[in-house]
Amino acid sequence: MGKPTGFEFQRRKDGTVVITHHGRTAATLRGKKAEQFMAKLGSDDQGLMARMTGNYKRGNER
Repeated sequence: MGKPTGFEFQRRKDGTVVITHHGRTAATLRGKKAEQFMAKLGSDDQGLMARMTGNYKRGNER
């Protein structure tokens, strides 16, 4: 299984972070979750965004 791809994020003026996957909204982070996400950004941004959406490594990937 390769690394996750296709994730992007946008930070809005109100502090909300919207994560999209191939152009479709995958998660909206507000408050402390948004702050934690922005603090953790680094070399594995795609993996971080995949984990934040909650649809990553559930054990049934093939």
